[in-house]
Amino acid sequence: MNPGNPVINVSKTAAWLKARTRKFKPVAAIIAGSGLANSLPELTDKISIPYSAIPNFPRTTVKGHAGELVFGRLRGKDVVIMRGRFHYYEGRPLSFIAFPVRVLGLLGVKTLIVTAAVGSLKPSLRPGDFLILKDHINFMGANPLMGNYDPLFGDMFPDMNEPYDAALRREALSAARKVKVRASEGVYLAVTGPSYETPTEVKVYRMLGGSVAGMSVVPEVIAARQLKMKVLGVCWISNFTSGISREILDHDDVLKLGEKVSVKMKALLETVLKSDKV
Repeated sequence: MNPGNPVINVSKTAAWLKARTRKFKPVAAIIAGSGLANSLPELTDKISIPYSAIPNFPRTTVKGHAGELVFGRLRGKDVVIMRGRFHYYEGRPLSFIAFPVRVLGLLGVKTLIVTAAVGSLKPSLRPGDFLILKDHINFMGANPLMGNYDPLFGDMFPDMNEPYDAALRREALSAARKVKVRASEGVYLAVTGPSYETPTEVKVYRMLGGSVAGMSVVPEVIAARQLKMKVLGVCWISNFTSGISREILDHDDVLKLGEKVSVKMKALLETVLKSDKV
């Protein structure tokens, strides 16, 4: 991938995908987080394309991320799912995280749903709970829009007054009640990872207004808002952060709990996608 030509790379990748998925014009996309392999909506007429086959898409290196794009339909609505995301901590430039989102934009996506496993910064947010994002704090020390601006992607200085769409948040909270899962609204604090937070860092993040901490989501959302996509963020609490619980944090535990919450996440996503707000 040539980082000096973001427009050329995005356009070529989008054209390659369009040529292989001509029957689909996706209006919505989902980026699936850790442990959520079984939470994806049931799509018809599916086409799956591994990242390794897509120009400019590297393989995902994180356990629990399948690494494929899935195109399909849900109640007549064309949808594309990223089964596996890219992370800053994998050693990629943060600017690269904008790349797949921009490809989705050129495919016609107008609504982006991001999901993620997160660590709770508050005792009241328990493992297995859902958090619908209403705002975020970018604590990664950089921005995915730096150094790769082009008018094709939107304004150089995109507005972030409402990063997460209010109408979609209401739909998600309503869907959570229907599937009988504890859900509330909160703020995502994004850190680089891949190490988990120290107890003192957790105290600072909570003082700043964070509800949960995670290592993804925010760069994708910034890129999506530059493209003027509507964004919904649905997180599931995989663990308490350090200092709130004395348990040792382990990624395999995240994946195991993810299997249990996947059924409810799937029902929630399907309900939201059927809405006329998407």
